[in-house]
Amino acid sequence: MRLPEQALVTALSAGDERAFNEIVGRYHRAIVRVARSHVRTDAIAEEVAQDTWAALVTGIDRFQGRSSIKTWLFSIAVNKARTRSEREARTLPFSSLAFEDEDGGALTVEDRFGPDERWSSPPRPWEDPERRLGSLEAREELRVALAELPQRQRLVVTLRDVEGLSSEEVCDMLELSPGNERVLLHRGRTRLRAALEAAGLLHGFSPASSGALA
Repeated sequence: MRLPEQALVTALSAGDERAFNEIVGRYHRAIVRVARSHVRTDAIAEEVAQDTWAALVTGIDRFQGRSSIKTWLFSIAVNKARTRSEREARTLPFSSLAFEDEDGGALTVEDRFGPDERWSSPPRPWEDPERRLGSLEAREELRVALAELPQRQRLVVTLRDVEGLSSEEVCDMLELSPGNERVLLHRGRTRLRAALEAAGLLHGFSPASSGALA
């Protein structure tokens, strides 16, 4: 039986191995995905995930319940992936983010988001919540398109649209202003849509369908 989160945290604090195995089963793949958005290879992402689980074992008593255990684990994974990536001199920290796109172009953001972060004028298929990515071909194309996003966009889209975190959680985790987070999400979603349009696979795609990668 799947334990409620508070019972799971209590069991982890007591050193329950079954609780540890359960939380690893729930979140390992997601943590690897999040880490992979920040580091160079799948192998390094797996190492970051293992470091995250080690940090869980040694630090569970410091978990204060201010966020979900999932968000807390993602924060650990992001910090460890960021440290690993900076050590390899691959990225700037998120706190250094300026209003410039990763490809060097000045940001000229179309106002396609409404106040609720929904697209103001989405392509028609996005408006139907019943139409999802159903084919393996579309899912694979989405994986490829996501992997090719600039790093900051990829991580924000992964956290928001694949892992389901809120804007506030992502801003806090990545030390982004709401405006910067919104721009990165907009840019990433736009590039994903363009990639799927180019492949003729846009039918049924919505930002939430990125969850098909889970």
